[in-house]
Amino acid sequence: MGDRSGIQWTEASWNPVRGCSVISPGCHNCYAMKQAHRFSGTGKPYDGLTKLTVASGPQWNGEVRFIESMLDQPLRWTRPRRIFVNSMSDLFHDGVSNEQIAAVFGVMAASPQHTFQVLTKRPERMREWFRWYEGDSGAGASATAAVFAAEDATGRNLDVDHFCDARWPLPNVWLGVSAEDQKRWDERVPVLVDTPAALCWVSAEPLLGPIDMSGGIWEPPGSYFQLPGMSEPQWDSGNGFLDWIVVGGESGSGARPCRIEWVFNMVEQCRRAGVPIFVKQMGSNARAFRTGSRITWMTTKGGDPEEWPPELRVRQYPEVRP
Repeated sequence: MGDRSGIQWTEASWNPVRGCSVISPGCHNCYAMKQAHRFSGTGKPYDGLTKLTVASGPQWNGEVRFIESMLDQPLRWTRPRRIFVNSMSDLFHDGVSNEQIAAVFGVMAASPQHTFQVLTKRPERMREWFRWYEGDSGAGASATAAVFAAEDATGRNLDVDHFCDARWPLPNVWLGVSAEDQKRWDERVPVLVDTPAALCWVSAEPLLGPIDMSGGIWEPPGSYFQLPGMSEPQWDSGNGFLDWIVVGGESGSGARPCRIEWVFNMVEQCRRAGVPIFVKQMGSNARAFRTGSRITWMTTKGGDPEEWPPELRVRQYPEVRP
């Protein structure tokens, strides 16, 4: 349960929140539930956060804990790294208070050497939190106020004056949503692009069906656009609305099928739109073009690009906007 991550698109994980709950099909075989259950005995870090069911095996029980002792972990890492925030939870779960989320953002503000990759299945809560923080909380659009919140939570002096001119939204925080199928794409992506972020990304993992990523996401530059679920029109400066896509098939016991053409179509859509894409894996139940027959990989999870068709060997990262 260390900080190093086996997830190919990141370098470390940071879990100031533990526990979660199932809200969509992408959650049903969640690796984090199984991992947490392994560490759920008395005195272990995930004790009391999972339940064992006959039908589905280990499941989150809906309880969420904010772990203050883990909050300052990135402040102790001097080497810059990409950090996946809450690989074992969801920062924007209803069980995490607005003030606790602000403290997490304060630590991210106080760690500009790192890049923080936030991923949620609850984009409405994420958008609501930004509105609360920039409005009702009294913080305004301020990195300094978030650092104050982190100081209160960690008991550490973070030299708040240093952050008076820090940009907001934080340039080292990437906000993303999970979208495992077309329904979740259509529901979550419009809310994501309606939320203040230096960089927006989507994880289509586990990919459970084909996804048409057009849907108004990439409009002609120099125009206003408004998607269903967005509160007001947004201006497209020509940089696009999504900055990065991650895609991968499901792995583990009971993995659901992922057809190779679904992945290929996402790679092609990103290529045409000029959006970087990171193909993580084909999954444990990948299905061949046309025939739909199951593919057997030499490596687990179908994670070795050398086994894939050349067109799918794409592992790109976004350019951070100045």
